[in-house]
Amino acid sequence: MITLDTSAVVALLDARDQDHDRVREALAADAGPYLLPVGILAEITYFIERRIGQKVLDAFLASLEIGDLALDCGEQDLARIRWLVNRYADLPLGFADAAVTVCAERHGGRVLTLDVRHFGVVAREVDLILLP
Repeated sequence: MITLDTSAVVALLDARDQDHDRVREALAADAGPYLLPVGILAEITYFIERRIGQKVLDAFLASLEIGDLALDCGEQDLARIRWLVNRYADLPLGFADAAVTVCAERHGGRVLTLDVRHFGVVAREVDLILLP
């Protein structure tokens, strides 16, 4: 199972993104399932609206509606998310990246992200495998 980060999802959905092919290839090399933390949905849709457009936003939402991505993480994760946000306040890690980290921890540790600045630091202490 691969937990998706906002940066990877946006790059995947934007064919003009310089990392589009790398992200697409990383997903194609893995049969899935792909996990999307609920806590990053607003962030993802914001970037889609601003950078890519309404048509892609609609396609993304339709994909979620039919279950192409597994949605996960909820209130049971809040204590760990809060701990990570405080532990890495100097980055700052933030809620979205902490939610991705917690979901990945519970599902094998693999994270598809382009954000090595934050996740690279966290991966030194938390068992994460960063892709691509």
